[in-house]
Amino acid sequence: MAGVALVSYLLGSVSWAVIVGKVFLKDDVRKYGSGNAGMTNVLRTAGKGAAALVAVGDFSKGAISVLLGRLVFQYALGLDPIYGAYLGGYFAVLGHIFPLYFHFKGGKGVLTSAGAAVLIDPISVALTAVVFAAVTFTSKIVSLGSIVMALCYPVITYFVSRALGRDPVTVTICAVIFAAIIVFMHRSNIGRLLRGEENRFGKKKEKVQK
Repeated sequence: MAGVALVSYLLGSVSWAVIVGKVFLKDDVRKYGSGNAGMTNVLRTAGKGAAALVAVGDFSKGAISVLLGRLVFQYALGLDPIYGAYLGGYFAVLGHIFPLYFHFKGGKGVLTSAGAAVLIDPISVALTAVVFAAVTFTSKIVSLGSIVMALCYPVITYFVSRALGRDPVTVTICAVIFAAIIVFMHRSNIGRLLRGEENRFGKKKEKVQK
């Protein structure tokens, strides 16, 4: 179990936003815009191509960690693979938020959480992706889409599990934890949303003022 957590955390600590930012900007993306090491900040500061690379990298971290956890729990430990999947996913997200290799200053974990959730419950993720797209493209505010998506994810997970004849309790609790992490990491965005100060996509951000 500890091995799954450690490897997933180390994998999650690979900050693709910082790496890609160094290539495209010749600088640390955390010095720009929101100061966040995530896909949205890369999109605003380095463009769509760079953001696409970050999206694939961050998504893959969560997916690979879930696959690792599932395989170890099922074949090495003889335990229910769903718990290994969630363990791997959680620690990949924690690695993304607090990356060991980049002074523990990472992103908000949305794409890494999505990568984990796709392998755990693809139907629920597909439905929450629709929610994210609808809110984001209507409001042109990525953070709002992420927050609403996170809040909807446990609810959708519960009803999907019931519809498929599964016990919804365990997966819903795990989904609540994922959602709570995402919402907590967006607390500063929530403040700006309430004040009407949150940035809309399509507008480039300036360098962070120290």
